[in-house]
Amino acid sequence: MRRSLAPPSRWASLLVLVSAFCCLFLSTAAVKHENFKTCDQAGFCKRNRAYADAAGVSGWEAPFRIAAESLTWKDGLLQGTILKTINKNGETVRLPVTITFLQSGSARVTIDEERRQKGEIELRHNSIARKERYNEAESWTIVGGLDVSKTATESREATRSTVTYGSEGQFQAVITFAPFSVDFKRDGATQIKLNDRGLLNVEHWRPKIEKVEPEKKEGDEETPAPEVEAGEDESTWWDEPFGGQTDSKPKGPESVSLDITFPGYEHVYGIPEHAGPLSLKQTRGGDGNHNDPYRLYNADVFEYIMDSPMTLYGSIPFMQAHKKDSTVGVFWLNAAETWIDITKQKEAHNPLSLGIGSKTDTHTHWFSESGMIDVFVFLGPTPSDVTKAYGELTGYTQLPPEFSIAYHQCRWNYNSDEDVKDVDRKMSKHQIPYDVIWLDIEYTDDKQYFTWDPLTFPDPIGMLKQLDESDRKLVAIIDPHIKNKAGYPVVEELKQKNFGVNNKDGNLYEGWCWPGSSHWIDCFNPAAIKWWIGLFKYSAFKGTMANLFIWNDMNEPSVFNGPETTMPKDNLHHGNWEHRDLHNINGLTFHNATYQAMLEREKGVLRRPFVLTRSFYAGSQRVGAMWTGDNQASWDHLAAGFPMIINNGIAGYPFAGADVGGFFGNPEKDLLTRWYQAGAFYPFFRGHAHIDTRRREPYLVGDPYTGIITRALRLRYSLMPAWYTAFHEASVNGTPILRPHYFMYPGDEAGFAVDDQFFVGSTGLLAKPVVKEGADSVVIYIADEEQYYDYFDFKKYSGKGSQTISAPLEKIPLLMQGGHIIPRKDRPRRSSGLMKWDPYTLVVVLSKESTAQGEIYVDDGDSFDYEAGAYIKRAFDFKDGVLSSANLGTKGKMTDKYIKSMKAVGVERIIVVGAPKSWETKKTVKVGKGEAQLEFHAEEGNKAAWAVVKNPAINIAEDWKIEF
Repeated sequence: MRRSLAPPSRWASLLVLVSAFCCLFLSTAAVKHENFKTCDQAGFCKRNRAYADAAGVSGWEAPFRIAAESLTWKDGLLQGTILKTINKNGETVRLPVTITFLQSGSARVTIDEERRQKGEIELRHNSIARKERYNEAESWTIVGGLDVSKTATESREATRSTVTYGSEGQFQAVITFAPFSVDFKRDGATQIKLNDRGLLNVEHWRPKIEKVEPEKKEGDEETPAPEVEAGEDESTWWDEPFGGQTDSKPKGPESVSLDITFPGYEHVYGIPEHAGPLSLKQTRGGDGNHNDPYRLYNADVFEYIMDSPMTLYGSIPFMQAHKKDSTVGVFWLNAAETWIDITKQKEAHNPLSLGIGSKTDTHTHWFSESGMIDVFVFLGPTPSDVTKAYGELTGYTQLPPEFSIAYHQCRWNYNSDEDVKDVDRKMSKHQIPYDVIWLDIEYTDDKQYFTWDPLTFPDPIGMLKQLDESDRKLVAIIDPHIKNKAGYPVVEELKQKNFGVNNKDGNLYEGWCWPGSSHWIDCFNPAAIKWWIGLFKYSAFKGTMANLFIWNDMNEPSVFNGPETTMPKDNLHHGNWEHRDLHNINGLTFHNATYQAMLEREKGVLRRPFVLTRSFYAGSQRVGAMWTGDNQASWDHLAAGFPMIINNGIAGYPFAGADVGGFFGNPEKDLLTRWYQAGAFYPFFRGHAHIDTRRREPYLVGDPYTGIITRALRLRYSLMPAWYTAFHEASVNGTPILRPHYFMYPGDEAGFAVDDQFFVGSTGLLAKPVVKEGADSVVIYIADEEQYYDYFDFKKYSGKGSQTISAPLEKIPLLMQGGHIIPRKDRPRRSSGLMKWDPYTLVVVLSKESTAQGEIYVDDGDSFDYEAGAYIKRAFDFKDGVLSSANLGTKGKMTDKYIKSMKAVGVERIIVVGAPKSWETKKTVKVGKGEAQLEFHAEEGNKAAWAVVKNPAINIAEDWKIEF
């Protein structure tokens, strides 16, 4: 097909686009660092680091103090004014401050700027941008937990105020007036300090004073330049160039910063997304440390490098700090570019005094380019207390449709609808289970979303119908850039209704992405969201059915010819907010719009959406899954996946995964096999590959690899009941799905930095997949004296400390902790949907005390009927030789109907691992008034005895008892 040339005015942009394509297609060793800023190249970051250095000099006086006479206390709110002294004459800037004490036990500190609130400033360049500091991050991020405490009390002295709060009055906030600081205490001991080091900084608005050079006449003598008073570096206050483009900064310098100290805490976690260890490193240099702060600025960073504080695709400014038996956290609610410095200071103790040894304080310094200071403080004391409190604010993870936690088969791109159907047939022929096949951008007609290429995808409905025969789904990509092409109805309507992001002059912004010239939908605009929802209706998006779902990529947003491959910061969104103010939330708004669109594609039919996103922020967990972006087919990228996914989980976003096999490059067969074994433990489990890679569907790898990969996939499918139960738990209390060591054993200091092994939900499954080339064993750390068993052959492991587990290529290191009951479904099927009516197997893993407990959650996996009681939630308990099932659910209007529909679903087997020798002669067990056969298998060497109850004739939804 002949394509028209771009008009002459677009040649420069076209060259940039071609260059961007070359960068994407050519395999390189690592990311192009020159495309992204370091702290020294980001004016506000450099300034705030310099401010911190100045504050460390002897004689420093912090210029921020509370005007004591301004303070008021009412109904859990302490309000007043911070005065910032700005010169030697004592002039001040007024900064309203509110400290809110919440019913949940959390606290919130906000600091704004009075002149900006009142609009008493002038913008440069005749800008139409908003004058206030951005104050709408809460509307996108916070969904609950803001009820103010009714029991908090305040007492005030001349120099400080003390607020006591918490359900039992266990928390205190001590607010010191001059210099302003806040100490947060639990049970009398300080846990978090704000502005302990005096690094609070609010760059207040000031007019730019143009320096006029005196007119020079011929013959005038050269006069020496006047001496400039030493002060702040103003070089990036008003205009900031980078990469050949200049940010116009109509409001001038406006960054905010604050130091947050965790006294006695050596480990801090969270602030995803970064490729690095779970326990965050120091950032001020030194052996093994980073030299730059951790950066949060959502960006399209392909082929990212390992162990780096460099920004990636998503941002969650939530951090946990942990020490022995105590966890606390902070949430920095700011959507602008943000950097976080971390330093640690050890304080030696007198060995003759109490507390022998040394204590480590972790100092963090947070700075954002614009917006307000808005910090939430969580005082724990347990990791689950902190994640639950954070989840109350930003929402717990979506309870996803059940198919979405099964295996996804993807590449860029399947070539045609016949190609998709061929892959589907071959997966079935080789008896390899999968639930979803994916389409990248090539399925569209000339990169126009909501269309199909008429030559390669002429029959999308036929393709979807074939998939539906096996209860399989299709996911198609739709990104926020809309091709700027005359006659394309979507872009024509976007222009007509002004639903796009504007440039700094208030005109529709044009940039370059996959389609070439593009415009970006502005999902901060409620009218644009409503319009977007309409585009997904079956009547509008022709060729779609109920088994098609959506992938949102490139939503940082990625702009090939933009600064740092994204949108100019002085672009304008709905309400005339600058892009700089809300950049990190942009991906969430687009993800949310697509989620809303997928809720009701046909009137009256409400179904759970599945929408994958690359860019994310706090709150994105409510609307779908994420993945770690464009990784490489290398062992170090395989190893990096788990720390990244675990960090996402403790930051409230557990539905996470990495591209199995690596996006860039061609993995050799051992690597691909090990990656599938690891991927079987990703909450989001998808194989994906670049368009230039060799095809690597599991059936193409060849024996013995295909067989090993298939067993890993079947392991995931057999454990679907356990995974779905873990997802449900995360959806109601924020508990991570992959649980790191410190989360499970908060008192075991030896494991606080462990991030290559984890527990799956509350199942007692302890996994450490092989992620090192050539390894045929792993060393797994056991934190307690409980009995552990190999998942596959029941080999016993016990004793606190390191244990070596044999792991030849065909073996996944996976242990079962004694004391748990694990639900499974063991009949192999082509997809999870075909397992719906299959019976269960319960694996009872006995503790040293011969007890075990477990839970199961079941619903239809598709609708929202569970909200009306259409679900099963059971507690299993084994004690004193009796296994029982009891109801944990709450009855609703749809409970009875759902229970009735599940009447045919029973338990076909009960496997008891660690069965007592006294059962050796037993042939039956008592089940209610009847009996069931018992089959006993004696110990063999170090392999535990086990027993099987076959066909006990019990229903998964009913109360029952089995007496051994």
